[in-house]
Amino acid sequence: MELTGGLTLRTAEERDLEQVCALLAERGDPADAEDLLLVARDPHEGLDSVMVVADGDRIVSTATLLRETVVIGGVPTPAGQVEMVATDQAYERRGLVRALMDEAHRRSTARGDLLQVMIGIPFFYRQFGYSYTMPIPLTRELHTIPVAEATIAVRPATEADIPAMAALQDIAQAGADVRMPHSPGCWRWVVRRAGSVQLVAERDGRIIATARSTPPEEDTVVGEIAGDAAGIRAILATAAAQGEATVIERPSTALDGILDDIATPTPMPDRTREWFYSRVDAVAPLLEHLRPVLVQRFREAGLGGRHEVLLSSWRSHVRFTIDSDGMSSVEAGGPEQTPGVKGGAGVPPDQLAPLLLGPFGAAGLEARHGDVRLNRIRDLMEVLFPPMRSDLLTYYLAY
Repeated sequence: MELTGGLTLRTAEERDLEQVCALLAERGDPADAEDLLLVARDPHEGLDSVMVVADGDRIVSTATLLRETVVIGGVPTPAGQVEMVATDQAYERRGLVRALMDEAHRRSTARGDLLQVMIGIPFFYRQFGYSYTMPIPLTRELHTIPVAEATIAVRPATEADIPAMAALQDIAQAGADVRMPHSPGCWRWVVRRAGSVQLVAERDGRIIATARSTPPEEDTVVGEIAGDAAGIRAILATAAAQGEATVIERPSTALDGILDDIATPTPMPDRTREWFYSRVDAVAPLLEHLRPVLVQRFREAGLGGRHEVLLSSWRSHVRFTIDSDGMSSVEAGGPEQTPGVKGGAGVPPDQLAPLLLGPFGAAGLEARHGDVRLNRIRDLMEVLFPPMRSDLLTYYLAY
């Protein structure tokens, strides 16, 4: 793809990798270069996932599109995640990141992704259609080193441990309404990378807990903690033995029953909370995909009759009907400025992802945003779009 100024946006080639790695290390962290190589040389992703902007033979901007699966109400949903974004300082303010993000979204949609999720710097990615959607767990400082059983050993994980770790994470995520497990490729990367340390706790040769920590040269932060209470205590004891340690919360898991006795609560959590970004470009295909979830919610609510849902994002709209026997196809249409008059609801484009994935639900969003209007179908919207609890495992440790 030709850009202005003689620049070209294209898929990376093997000959580009040295420059891409140098750019990521210069504009971010040296570990980013290693991460890029792990992705580019892994069969789960490969070079096709890496995009670059070139000025002749010079690589001046880059971004990588990863494959993810977001499970929504039990339904696996294909998604994309953009990572490892960097631009040469001499080429900033020329719209290169926007061009890369547009291309990433085009490729993501073309391969069948129904949404995108990511972690990113504040505000920046809202310019590209992302919304703050799902809360990143809070952190708590340990004030007491937990007592570990002598029979439990904690060690760095190997690739042979991946099935056991994945099984423990599946258990920890089971209660979440929205969850994103590590992809097969991501499991290999987090075991191999130097930018974090994957840990396991083992008793009698069996892995009973796992977690991920920042590397030894950094302040100790431990997250993605899963497993039984004894194994978790052993991992936290090992982390705390290195000095001051911070633990990333994981609500409704075994970690919950441990932290209150050994960690300081987060002051003013609502003021300090960080959020995952997500983006829903076309809501109709995603609602169609989530038809089993919506019908199940309708049935469990015990609503009678057949209901028509008109959901307008003001610049476009969707329609479908639903009853206890099923749901019609979702029809997409153009601008609809008066959904309330026509018996429908209005939710602006930047709140569609929070409506489907976020912790507030339809009613909570209406209370927070003047342009979310549930109107006469308020009760039905609350049933179809309730508050959602999320648990996401991402390439980079989120805190």
